[in-house]
Amino acid sequence: MENHILLSLIVALLGFLCPCLTRLIPRVSFPLGSPGRRLTHFSRHDVSNTTTLLLGEDGNMLYVGARDAVLALDVGHKDAIILRNKLAWSPSEKDLEQCSMKGKKRADCPNFIRVLQFLNTTHLYACGTFAFSPRCIYINSETLTTSLKPDEGRGRCPYDPYQRNTAVTVDGELYTGTVADYRGNRPVISRHLSDGTRVDLKLDDTLGWLEDPTFISSSFIPDEEKIYFFFSEVGREYEFIDKFIVSRVSQICVSDVGGQRTLQRRWTTFAKAQLLCQADNELPYNVIQDIDTLPPAEGAPADDTLFYGIFTSQWSVNSGQSAVCSFRLTDIKSVFSGNYKVLNRDTLQWSTRVQEKVANPGECGLHNASDNALRFVKENFLTDDSVRPVGRSLTLVSTEHNYSHLTVQRVQAFNKKDYTVLFLLTESGYIHKAVLLQSGAHIIEEVQVFEHPQPIKSLKLSVSKRMVYVGTSEGVVRVPTANCSFYWTCPQCVLARDPFCGWDSASRACVEVSNAQTSLGQDVDRGNVEEACSSVSLTHRAIFGPDKLPAGELVSVSLNEVVRLQCPAVSRLSQQLWERPNSRLSPDLYLHLEDGSLSFVATPTTLGHYLCLSTENGHQQTMAIYHVKQKSSPIAQTPSSYTWPQIHPIHTTQAASRLGPGVGQHTSVGTWPETTETKQGETEPTLSSRDVEVTTGQLGRNLTVWPEESGQKESGFPNGEPWLSARGPCYLKELIVVSVLLVLCLSLLMTMLLYVIRQHCHSRTAPQAGTSTRESDRRTPVEQETLRGNQFLSKRNGQALHGGQASGLICNGELASYNGHLPNTPI
Repeated sequence: MENHILLSLIVALLGFLCPCLTRLIPRVSFPLGSPGRRLTHFSRHDVSNTTTLLLGEDGNMLYVGARDAVLALDVGHKDAIILRNKLAWSPSEKDLEQCSMKGKKRADCPNFIRVLQFLNTTHLYACGTFAFSPRCIYINSETLTTSLKPDEGRGRCPYDPYQRNTAVTVDGELYTGTVADYRGNRPVISRHLSDGTRVDLKLDDTLGWLEDPTFISSSFIPDEEKIYFFFSEVGREYEFIDKFIVSRVSQICVSDVGGQRTLQRRWTTFAKAQLLCQADNELPYNVIQDIDTLPPAEGAPADDTLFYGIFTSQWSVNSGQSAVCSFRLTDIKSVFSGNYKVLNRDTLQWSTRVQEKVANPGECGLHNASDNALRFVKENFLTDDSVRPVGRSLTLVSTEHNYSHLTVQRVQAFNKKDYTVLFLLTESGYIHKAVLLQSGAHIIEEVQVFEHPQPIKSLKLSVSKRMVYVGTSEGVVRVPTANCSFYWTCPQCVLARDPFCGWDSASRACVEVSNAQTSLGQDVDRGNVEEACSSVSLTHRAIFGPDKLPAGELVSVSLNEVVRLQCPAVSRLSQQLWERPNSRLSPDLYLHLEDGSLSFVATPTTLGHYLCLSTENGHQQTMAIYHVKQKSSPIAQTPSSYTWPQIHPIHTTQAASRLGPGVGQHTSVGTWPETTETKQGETEPTLSSRDVEVTTGQLGRNLTVWPEESGQKESGFPNGEPWLSARGPCYLKELIVVSVLLVLCLSLLMTMLLYVIRQHCHSRTAPQAGTSTRESDRRTPVEQETLRGNQFLSKRNGQALHGGQASGLICNGELASYNGHLPNTPI
């Protein structure tokens, strides 16, 4: 209980100490089907669960393990993925019935291909779940046929299609990490298909070398002659009440053949260490999701091999967050050559006391060691130290996205400097392309590859073809690693900070970097437009193409109307600013909205020209120009002048198509108009004598500016007629409606008042028998006779005597008194 409380306190403390994380925003986003990011899809109605990918050496053939089938896809064509061969491999109806009788769902009983590896240059080796009875086959890679009898797949492939596994082949031998029983309680790391004097090996499970692991990946390092397995498991070395998940890296030597007496047919070189994805004073990300290997640069030693992994946290403090950590091979080797924890056989608890080393666990060549040495490595397989990330810091942290898979590539920029580019697959169906810089990670773009989240996915990178393949349950998607043609100007090409792309001033286009180029504008580290585009004439008025500036959009409004001007964003990292020539945008009159648009009320003061400027990384450019005019007659305006930059007429038909979805496909732009001035002293340009038409789909409408034509008056209106009539608006109908409503309200009020008065009078004239009876009982007969006589006389005279004060009301011409009798009752 004390340990549980201590863990809770540590988690809470680290949660408070965790600093604020920088929000990583993709610079550009491409929805599914966007013309700005063309993807190639492969899908068929009879093919599903295409989640196991194997890429050929030349990059032209992609082998896919699917449900009840193995596919050979030709990916050598630019615009299509072609199915070359298909091998159907499904369980019989009897196998499916037996699977259902075991209590499994019918949908989980088909044969899901989970292992697909090259055995040699001519054959593949495939293993599938096969109705919860795993089997493996040999496949001819050219004809995609099989002739040999299937092998039993236990220990090579999982039973359950939802259990994760890993496999790699080295010299025709298969190394796997999976479970070896139907219930999934016997995890194994084993070797199969051994020939000659070598035997198949597996783990010794008497001391719990693995604790409920989830296998993620495996990687063969030829220089080390070792295979590294990556997985997560329960950390028994931590004495917590709750299960504490840790990420592991384990190693085995491919030359291992087991011990002679001790550890026969068992690994003698197995050792494991903890991968600690944690920054200083932060809660660790302890659950590994995926990992990929980045080979060293050309000429660098093998120790520079890097492993990039995605990690999440099991604690709610870090829920919804993913972190990327990188580990260097030299650090992993250093941990494996260090001290190891000691396992107490009686209590099965670990301790860190220093003891004399009888052997070096994890060292290759222990198959000839003594029994005492083999017993030592059998009981001491967990390293004392943990593998820390490169730089003792996190490579990338996302507070908004859960990353599930990744692949990594080293890219050489135009300046011959190497950059690391990550392709991260989110659970929501997007690929994030990120470049790692000295200042941190920069997400260049995000591309939506499938609409709905997929339960099982995989990524495969083709470096030679510069393609990323995504395997989903619905099909295969091919994503080019570079999208340089999308950036239509030198500033946009540089601001993308994509090491794949650079601006070619000769062809005036953003192109992919190659060794043949002699001059390119590129600045991946800083994104400095002024320096990278120094050979290109730049102006902050450039828009939608090389030195292109449209004439502006006419917006006709009525006075006191709320106007909203839209401003298209170049990227999600840019900021929109609004300007007016010779005027200031007062916060009392203008409202800047979150989407970058500008809202205000149309008044004589707010009429005129507006410019939307986009600012990113210190570079500014104009994104939209509006001319707001009043719909009423412009007779009150008198000509004047002010200075405006001279713009030359240009025409383009490609710039709009590069903007992505929703952008018009044709843009024709012309000159800025001459200048005028309103009575209020504000300057406004009029239209030039050239035909100007601007079509901008990004603003959601066609914009047309009408200039003067020959033979027209110099009024700035088509056909010599003003845009609107000079007569002001008429409000006669509104006045009549208001008057009628007012009369009805007054009539209703008077009716209610009369009704209340009538009710009041009626209640006062009602007889009060009880009161008169009591009063008459207290009077003498003489007084009663006298009182009746006075009332009779008062009635005859038309008056009521009240003894010095009013004692009644005259309602409807009748007398109401308190004598207990009705007014017209004779005495």
